[in-house]
Amino acid sequence: MRLQHRIAIVTGGGYGIGRAIALAFAREGADLVLAARNRSRLEETAREVQALGRRALVQPTDVSQEDEVRAMVQACLAAFGRVDILVNNAGIAGPTKEVADLSATEWDETLNVNLRGAFLCAKYALQDMRQRRQGVILNIGSVAGRIGYPRRAPYAASKWGMIGLNHALAAEVGRYNIRVNCLCPGTTAGERLSRVIAAKAEAEGTSYAEAERWYTQQIPLGRVIQPEEIASVAVFLASDESSGMTGQCFTVCGGFVMH
Repeated sequence: MRLQHRIAIVTGGGYGIGRAIALAFAREGADLVLAARNRSRLEETAREVQALGRRALVQPTDVSQEDEVRAMVQACLAAFGRVDILVNNAGIAGPTKEVADLSATEWDETLNVNLRGAFLCAKYALQDMRQRRQGVILNIGSVAGRIGYPRRAPYAASKWGMIGLNHALAAEVGRYNIRVNCLCPGTTAGERLSRVIAAKAEAEGTSYAEAERWYTQQIPLGRVIQPEEIASVAVFLASDESSGMTGQCFTVCGGFVMH
């Protein structure tokens, strides 16, 4: 098992990519702290983790709120004694609007969850990691942080910012034997994608099927990515198999980024 005896915090662990990463980590021997705003979804993931023979702590957390993030990390330390791995996965899709039509509130909400949240989680997890001089931080970005999307400026800006945060963190904490990498998924199957496609169709006055077809036509593999395909790369980046890699950004998108 590649993550035997590791303690991992996975934010946004209730569904989609976060859930897939949590389950993949559990299969590889890790115990989990699952953080997100929706307790019931976290509890569903926790039951699946426990069915795999691993421990899971459910910690409802709004990652944009500093007090809640601090409490989440403290709960991890109280339950497990350390933080070996932090996966900054919590995020929201944000609005589907042109910049001229955005409100400042919509902009702030997206950046607060997607980027401020990653900063806060790293800030508090690093206090333990630096002291022990070891750890792994995995930031979940997006191809939107590599190429940008029209009508998705807040989301794209947050993910470009995630890559910048990733590189700066890696440069800062390498001397503590802490590795920091970014994983950028492409169009990934799940509830969020369905909502994004529906919003795109509404904004452009097209059908859901036409909006969905636009996404798949941009992907050389001709299909969307499955959350489990993201999770398998996350396991590699969290494990000692990638011990010589930090400050990198890995795209799993079926070739979409080439467009």
